[in-house]
Amino acid sequence: MADELTARGTGKVFDEHVQQGAHGTVDEDLERNYASDVVVLTGAGAHRGHEGVRELAELLRGQLPQAEFTYTARVFAGEVALLEWTAQAANGGRVEDGADSFLIRNGRIQAQTIHYTVLPGSRQDKDRN
Repeated sequence: MADELTARGTGKVFDEHVQQGAHGTVDEDLERNYASDVVVLTGAGAHRGHEGVRELAELLRGQLPQAEFTYTARVFAGEVALLEWTAQAANGGRVEDGADSFLIRNGRIQAQTIHYTVLPGSRQDKDRN
């Protein structure tokens, strides 16, 4: 398996991560695509390892329950990738400015940055729920 991971390039790891986000689980994504010592930076600080990624995924699920994500840009060059996204949640919350960047090396995500702003739903959205 080590040879297979080394052979996986940035584009393949990036595509698999995006697919896992849309149709898989956090644990599958972590096992397949993340280095065990990954560092993820957000405006709230540094998060380390698989447990840090799990905590961030849980935070996002809490902020945007049953969200539908749209990936508006997927770009990579060399070892670096960028994902821009929007989201609409069941509670009316939304994200219009999501942006994640990645350093992908040796078939794994080694580092990631995450930025997004959760906007509240409109009063009309709240009345529907």
